Amino acid sequence: MQPNDLPAPSNRLTCPNCGNDDDFYEIAEDVTITTRYIQNIDGSFTPEEDNSQVLGEIKLVCGQCQEDLSEFHHHFSEMLF
Repeated sequence: MQPNDLPAPSNRLTCPNCGNDDDFYEIAEDVTITTRYIQNIDGSFTPEEDNSQVLGEIKLVCGQCQEDLSEFHHHFSEMLF
């Protein structure tokens, strides 16, 4: 059996506008990003820790037609691994 012979999972997100099922992005509003750095001997910096806090709305958007898919954001969040 080849990978293409397997049935498609029933929980895949598909854009109802254009049918895209593999290219999405998030837009977060009012975000505070705090990054802690250490300075190296040569004067360059290396990030040690990142901390983000989203205070505003988070939108899920189709990466092909830019349709607002925010109604599916909860499902999207549950499927992040």
